[in-house]
Amino acid sequence: MMRQAGRYLPEYRATREKAGSFLGLCFNPELAAEVTLQPLRRFNFDGAILFSDILVVPYALGRNVDFVTGEGPKLEPIGAPETARSIRKEVDHGVLAPVYETIGRVKAVLPDDVTFLGFCGAPWTVATYMIAGQGTPDQAPARVFAYRHPDVFDDLIQVLVKASAEYLIRQIKAGVDAVQIFDTWAGVLPPEEFSRWCIAPTRRLVLAVRDAVPDAKIIGFPRGAGSSLERYVAEVPVDAVSLDWMIDKTFARERVQRVKPVQGNLDPLALIAGGRALDESVDAVMRAFSDGPFIFNLGPGITPEAPIENVERMLRRVRGR
Repeated sequence: MMRQAGRYLPEYRATREKAGSFLGLCFNPELAAEVTLQPLRRFNFDGAILFSDILVVPYALGRNVDFVTGEGPKLEPIGAPETARSIRKEVDHGVLAPVYETIGRVKAVLPDDVTFLGFCGAPWTVATYMIAGQGTPDQAPARVFAYRHPDVFDDLIQVLVKASAEYLIRQIKAGVDAVQIFDTWAGVLPPEEFSRWCIAPTRRLVLAVRDAVPDAKIIGFPRGAGSSLERYVAEVPVDAVSLDWMIDKTFARERVQRVKPVQGNLDPLALIAGGRALDESVDAVMRAFSDGPFIFNLGPGITPEAPIENVERMLRRVRGR
């Protein structure tokens, strides 16, 4: 499950306390490896997901990043074009070295039949946080900035494409089997801007990774893309695409899964509800996609409120026992 090491596990919360801060946990290879492996011990998942965060990239570009309990990520906002132009152009891999060490630690003990997934944020999504300094309901600050200063915004996107490509390449070389590109805020873009700020940069990012690692396995996730997902799949050469819970399953099966494998798309709130609602939601996902190439997952990540017994119930139903 995406964000599988999340706050729903008591052992994760205990490890998080030991780390002192969320960012401290991301950059502590011993503890980050531990929380990467915790869900596998409980649930015997088919995949392990690197414990990190999409905002380590702006942090490695020299931006101030913090995670405030109850409020989420807080960054030093980019309020003016001059600030955007001053952003460091090269990512500091010394800052990211603990992440690569975490990968090595996990890979050393991971069973051969468990896939290891790394990830990064898509350039558009990471840029939205950098502009606003935080997440907002529709990421209006970044959208307005892109309309007013398209050339400056494009320069920032180019920096993030290069930094993210280098980050993914190093993750793959450190030992992950596949990587996922999370475009969490793709759905706030109108169609023309979706092409410019979601599809085009992600395509450049994927091609840059493949230039260094030709056989790299890459999953794309433009959350909220809706019908634009068909264009994304046609134009971005990912190996598979994640589906959010909002997309029409028939459309996704007929127009997307016939082209690329799909991953998803259980509503995380069904996992909270449990009972019959969870069973029916799991069955609907399985009916829609099991006849084609498919990875069962949430659409997207698990929430802190998800009861562990509901996770167990979901897994029993998916596994048919």
